[in-house]
Amino acid sequence: MNEAAEVRFFWGQLGLPGLIDVHTHFMPEPVLDKVWAYFDAAGPLTGRPWPIAYRHAEQQRIDTLREFGVRAFTAMLYPHKPAMAAWLNSWAADFAARTPDCLHTATFYPEPGAAEYVAAAIDRGARVFKAHVQVGAYDPADPQLDGVWGLLAEAGIPVVTHCGSGPAPGKHTGPGPIGAVLARHPRLHLVVAHMGLPEYADFLDLAARYPNVHLDTTMAFTDFTERLAPFPPALRPRLADLRDRVLLGTDYPNIPYRYAHALDALAGLGLGVEWLRTVCWGNAARLFGVAGG
Repeated sequence: MNEAAEVRFFWGQLGLPGLIDVHTHFMPEPVLDKVWAYFDAAGPLTGRPWPIAYRHAEQQRIDTLREFGVRAFTAMLYPHKPAMAAWLNSWAADFAARTPDCLHTATFYPEPGAAEYVAAAIDRGARVFKAHVQVGAYDPADPQLDGVWGLLAEAGIPVVTHCGSGPAPGKHTGPGPIGAVLARHPRLHLVVAHMGLPEYADFLDLAARYPNVHLDTTMAFTDFTERLAPFPPALRPRLADLRDRVLLGTDYPNIPYRYAHALDALAGLGLGVEWLRTVCWGNAARLFGVAGG
């Protein structure tokens, strides 16, 4: 059985119409080349090589997701310096226009004018935003972002945010800085990337405290991550309790293993068929208004 057949068998057995993956990466080719170069050199950060499993041309990467039966996915992209986000948003709007199964994605950076270009992205149809506190090396509670968080909270648009301290901590990672944002904007639809690894318990606490906080499963529970930052088995009952707030994410194409392995890792948690159905389709379908199942 080839991988596409494996993935389709996975969701077919669950009685789903496919998958919704809230954490996949598409970005301008020169930017993606730099991201891949970073992962090629990630060994010193993680102590292990990080080979890109799906290092293909853009159309092939899109076709692969479609072959897997991923019905909706994102174009997670992010700036690492000022005067970059608006350009990325323009590219992402064009990508979404020519890729109808992509949830129109946008981003931002703490800089003058951030609220204005975020408002413009919303007006253009952005359905999800990406914030990368680790790569951007900024405080999410920076005053220049207060208007941005306010706009997104008011609009109810989810923000997938890498705010945990894995794979390597940053000055503003961890639950504290993003917790300060939530205290000011408690209605914000925040999606904590990677289950907040390695501060899993702390981010589960935030989800329990704020009803619009979700967590995505990106790279969590896989053999690769379990060797770096294992998810404590004692926390599994909390995953079950918060099943309506957990979303499938993978980090495709930037993963050092097969896509099917991420799904097998979720099944291996032993949380049951309904949990898998909710995580792999239901929660994201509700959050983003995706029809079909």
